Amino acid sequence: MLKNAMSHLLGARRSREPGCSPGGGMVQLPLPAALSASLGCDAVGVPARHGFRLLSHLPRTGCVFADADRWWWIVPSGSDLDLDWPAQAAYARGAYVPAVRPRLIHQPDSRTPYTPPIPLFLMVCQVMGVAPSWAAPAGGPHAVSAP
Repeated sequence: MLKNAMSHLLGARRSREPGCSPGGGMVQLPLPAALSASLGCDAVGVPARHGFRLLSHLPRTGCVFADADRWWWIVPSGSDLDLDWPAQAAYARGAYVPAVRPRLIHQPDSRTPYTPPIPLFLMVCQVMGVAPSWAAPAGGPHAVSAP
């Protein structure tokens, strides 16, 4: 699986994908048409040096895109709510990312493009060497009280 992902990344460097900005600005990661993204899409990016480690250790992985600098995992919209993603990770709402020619390097076997955000968050924290922390909701309790 990792060898296949790397060959896709390296083999596609010279071609251009639709939706890429020639100046290396913001691009929206293009999901395969066959996948249902009913929850909306955001993306979590990590430095490329951590990509293979995350991909190989996550129990379930959705779509993953990569360029030379970052690997981007597709997560449901709002996956940043109450999570303090490490500073080295980039969170991109709407899957608009600052990337140069990102390529799809992993497509899930299921019909959903998402990587579950909590396991991804915990693994990103571990790889980055930071303790996971959840942000307190603004002006409210951490948990809903029982009736």
